[in-house]
Amino acid sequence: MKKYFLLLFILFESWVGSAKTEGERPNIIFFLVDDMGWQETSVPFWTEKTKLNERYHTPAMETLAEKGMKFTQAYACPLCSPARVSLMTGMNAARHGVTNWTLRKDKSPDRKHEIVGVPDWNWNGLSPVVGPDKVYVAKTLPMFLHEVGYKNIHVGKAHWGAQETPGEDPLKLGFDVNIGGHAAGGPGSYSGLTNFSAAWRNGGHIWDVPGLEKYHGQDINLTEALTREAMDEMEKSVKEGSPFYLYLSHYAIHAPWEKDKRFFQKYKEQGLTDFEAIYASMIESMDKSLGDIMAKVNELGIEQNTIIIFMSDNGSPSQCPQNEPLRGHKVSPYEGGIRDPMLVYWNGVTKAGSVCNEPLIIEDFFPSILEMAGLPKRMENKHIDGRSFVPLLKQKKVNLSKREFVWHFPHNYDFEPYSVIRKGDWKLIYWYIDGKSELYNIPNDIGEQEDLAAENPSIVAKLKKRLGNYLYSVGATAPVDKRTNAVFPFPGSVKQK
Repeated sequence: MKKYFLLLFILFESWVGSAKTEGERPNIIFFLVDDMGWQETSVPFWTEKTKLNERYHTPAMETLAEKGMKFTQAYACPLCSPARVSLMTGMNAARHGVTNWTLRKDKSPDRKHEIVGVPDWNWNGLSPVVGPDKVYVAKTLPMFLHEVGYKNIHVGKAHWGAQETPGEDPLKLGFDVNIGGHAAGGPGSYSGLTNFSAAWRNGGHIWDVPGLEKYHGQDINLTEALTREAMDEMEKSVKEGSPFYLYLSHYAIHAPWEKDKRFFQKYKEQGLTDFEAIYASMIESMDKSLGDIMAKVNELGIEQNTIIIFMSDNGSPSQCPQNEPLRGHKVSPYEGGIRDPMLVYWNGVTKAGSVCNEPLIIEDFFPSILEMAGLPKRMENKHIDGRSFVPLLKQKKVNLSKREFVWHFPHNYDFEPYSVIRKGDWKLIYWYIDGKSELYNIPNDIGEQEDLAAENPSIVAKLKKRLGNYLYSVGATAPVDKRTNAVFPFPGSVKQK
């Protein structure tokens, strides 16, 4: 009888332990870098190492890649606010309508053009409530996470909504803590000696990074200050016993380009120009932050139950070295503007040193993170465009041959308006002003050097029609033709609603 009760006790303890383990929700750290190109790391994301891989030193990224999974075809939007709103909502930028960067209320950064007029886009950004004009109203990723007990921590750049709108404040978008996030998409300065402000160079206070007053006057880099704050919040959350979602969204490597003195000289000694050395020092500063965060995870004893995601929000700016073999920079429709470095480590799920060559896009992070957190697939947000990449993390076979990826930029800002569709190996770029199309076979021509549109008219026609129909179906906005005061037609001559 004693043996019988002993067996029951063991089985009960085993069941309780198993139930507790299954019920534990993982901590999730999303480490988002601003304006980091695909090759701006010592981790090669192509089939071979490039000059930039040899130039930059990112040991923490190397460690994360060795422990987890590297994604070679991770896409974002061509610039920041659209990518960040897609991440928060799971929706394509064409659907949510935040298709350019936001800052000042009721103002678009579009530049004057003889032919192109400003489209009717959501220039005030994302909003949690109905009220402000020209916003997209949605329930956000951290709001969903909050419902299942997550403490949501925002550290760094926000850039979801314009000044004087609800979307400028991360605390109104589902975060419990906000350090450094507001309407601006860049810092005034990376130096604590200038209070992280641009006022000293007559840049005004709109770019001042909030919430870091205790570092004012100190000789400390912004990236380092944000990292310290993030680690403090991690420690608080562990003591509280609640799972946390840490969105560490660095301002680096966004302009203004200012050296991190801890790393600058080593790059100068390698023969780089001042700008190249400054930029390299900012990349290594960002990587040190990643390494510090991973070390803090180990120190807190939570590595077994913490997921780490690394991603950039778009490609590098045109002032920076070309991310060969890719063509193009930030804002452009080419791979250099939209393809980004991505790494994921999930203990017990990702295979060490694994590589995924399947394409995915920024809106996929929304359903993926919710699945990681154990939320049910049924969600209140309608029309989710993103698809979970958790099966890819588990190395399951997923048929993506029929999936279509869309980018929509109906603006005149550094580039004239365009829309893009990728389906399988083919990528079509449509330019609104002249109606011209470019067609590339990405696996065969990753540098987009050979336009195959003239040789494949049937493929062009098919992709233009599919792209136009998608834009029409989601209510996308289009640029205005000043010559007729009408909007340009979508690709495939699809008319707007």
